[in-house]
Amino acid sequence: MAHVAPTASRRHDYRPTATATDHTARNALTRALLAGLVYGVWAAFIKRQMGPVDAGNVFYGILCGAIFAGIMFALNRVGPRLQRELHAAAYGVFLGVAAGYLHSLTNSSVLRATVIGLFVGIGVGVTAFYRYYTRED
Repeated sequence: MAHVAPTASRRHDYRPTATATDHTARNALTRALLAGLVYGVWAAFIKRQMGPVDAGNVFYGILCGAIFAGIMFALNRVGPRLQRELHAAAYGVFLGVAAGYLHSLTNSSVLRATVIGLFVGIGVGVTAFYRYYTRED
């Protein structure tokens, strides 16, 4: 005669520990620093305009990357406490401004840089809203 084997409980009691919180903060900082590094190198490359690399370009890239990483880290820390609409809008505005600024470094018109930033911001905002809306608790 067959008997039913005992199974594990399906309830998961998830309580974040200090190590889980530290791990999340470390990942947020790592992502912000890597994105800031890419943004800084990209800004310095555009600002250089095929001329020689000098200390001014390097400092400019470091400054742009540090500002980008700082804002991204702050959004990552404060964003989850916001409503999903404001959270998505904050990321849309941030990345729209960042993309518009990078485009303005190419010596194109202000109107074109604004339109590029606007479209990038709208795209990122809609995508972020979709992500936050579908992964709601």
